[in-house]
Amino acid sequence: MSIRGKRFRLPHRQPNGRLSVGLLALTAIAAVTLAGSPSATATASAPPAVSRAGVAAAQPAAAAQPAAVPASPTGFTSTWSDDFNGAANSALDTTTWRYDAGAGSSFGTGEIETTTTSTNNVYQDGSGHLVLKALHSGTDPNTGWTSGRVETQADGFGAQPGGVVRIQASIQQPNVTTANGAGYWPAFWMLGSPLRIGVPWPGSGEIDMMEDINGRSSLFGTLHCGVSPGGACNESTGLGSGERACSGCQTGYHTYAVEVDRSTSPEQIRWYLDGANYFTVNSSQMDATTWANAVDHSFFPIFDLAIGGAFPAAFGGGPNASTVSGGQMNIDYVAVYNKAPAGTSGTNIAQGKPTTASSVESTAFPASSATDGNITTRWSSGFSDPQWLQVDLGQSYNFTHATLTWEASAASAYQIQTSNDGTTWTTIYSNNNSPADLQDTALSGSGRYVRVYATSRASQWGDSLYELALYGSPTSGGSGSSTLLSQGKTATASSAESTSFAAPNAVDGNTGTRWSSGFSDPQWLQVDLGASHTISQVVLNWEAAYGTAFQIQTSADGSTWTTVYSTTSGTGGTQTLPVSGSGRYVRMYGTARATQYGYSLWEFQVFGT
Repeated sequence: MSIRGKRFRLPHRQPNGRLSVGLLALTAIAAVTLAGSPSATATASAPPAVSRAGVAAAQPAAAAQPAAVPASPTGFTSTWSDDFNGAANSALDTTTWRYDAGAGSSFGTGEIETTTTSTNNVYQDGSGHLVLKALHSGTDPNTGWTSGRVETQADGFGAQPGGVVRIQASIQQPNVTTANGAGYWPAFWMLGSPLRIGVPWPGSGEIDMMEDINGRSSLFGTLHCGVSPGGACNESTGLGSGERACSGCQTGYHTYAVEVDRSTSPEQIRWYLDGANYFTVNSSQMDATTWANAVDHSFFPIFDLAIGGAFPAAFGGGPNASTVSGGQMNIDYVAVYNKAPAGTSGTNIAQGKPTTASSVESTAFPASSATDGNITTRWSSGFSDPQWLQVDLGQSYNFTHATLTWEASAASAYQIQTSNDGTTWTTIYSNNNSPADLQDTALSGSGRYVRVYATSRASQWGDSLYELALYGSPTSGGSGSSTLLSQGKTATASSAESTSFAAPNAVDGNTGTRWSSGFSDPQWLQVDLGASHTISQVVLNWEAAYGTAFQIQTSADGSTWTTVYSTTSGTGGTQTLPVSGSGRYVRMYGTARATQYGYSLWEFQVFGT
């Protein structure tokens, strides 16, 4: 295979806290045995001799409308995607992507291109595609090449224990042939996040979703793991699919995907072309430690268009005098989907709740980033022990489950603690030696406040957490048996101050968004639960503009209303109201305001069965 991971990385922190990349030039590899080496069935005849003057420029992207990012496969939810909808010839958003620029000779794979940040080599085309373009200058085919390589800033994409992750992209390989494409080496692949804190390749893992060489209309899928040379993955070859036919992959868009499945025994990695599984590696093919170190963590995806190197050389070599300049690797979208572990169900009650921390590395990594539902943002602490992250749930819950998605610089020892007052803490879970960045655990305990109290770090940097997700039910309302019914349901209102403060904001689970009414009385906010329920509790999380007089009402049809709670002395803040009633529709009907402004709710939560 490609030994692509031999482009070893020396991580270091930039002022903004992001991990940057240094390159260590390795000794050139004189001879390489590749998983995809030519076989009797795969070997192509040598291309005819063609002068550069006689070869047309590489063909442009296939004329195709960009496809929308596909909906989540059955059983999965969408975690992250990029549809590359930037303006024509625009650069990538560097809060999402980083350019891996440098000399290909530093990669240890024999590549000869220089990857750049220039929009000559890496750009969005204005039609919904990312383009990596290889360009040649001069007359020597073995010098003068520039191209592109990019990777995601975030490295939290992986399968939780007991879960599954699917990472896929729609790609048109460079539209070259064996006659004019010698030396072209496009790839869609990912590296294990531990690499970014100095865990060496290949032990930190590499999964190659798609590689092709020399315009052969084929692809290779590979896992790299263990030690090099040799080891469980036969490095530097890796465990590979060998060459597989990929008809039309140079002239049109095809979908390449990998699923890391930690829900089955043995665990699996499955490779897909246009939805068809063509290669599988099982954890039983190696010892448990090697597999866990290479697979059971997060990854960061990479798009790369290399020129030259050991892999193309194993199939005839290149570039040569016939190799055309201008070949493009075109990416329509990239998407990450996750399937949660069994037993992780219900609403993430931590999402959007007020979150604080003992420290932050910088303002770019606030505590709130760990509970915002966005896997590409994170909290990062100061570089010392201990540190903590704390979330105020607004009321007491009985906890059933927690998932933690750490950045590579994870806590290697921490406790999950609960409190009723934010002062006195009870430990309900301890993890004393697990630097893995994807963790999932059952919980038994209750409280309004939850914190992750970290006492030891897995790296020299701080404790860095992409997401803390908590699951449970309110301690009131039937011994914790009630369920949050309203979140994400259809909400309407008598009025809205503006389109920025629409009714759905009050049921989106995000305390950073709100509904705000017109500046008059009466006003109402209504949620359709979709079916009739027994209602046991309503929680109003008011903004400063609250109601002093209001009723909570239920209805079977949205027309005839029954009042189940009434007050003329509302206090604002977060009001937890025990109620008794039933209905499909629930509304807050406000008749008097505390301020000259409207009624304004961060969240309107309805609980019941």
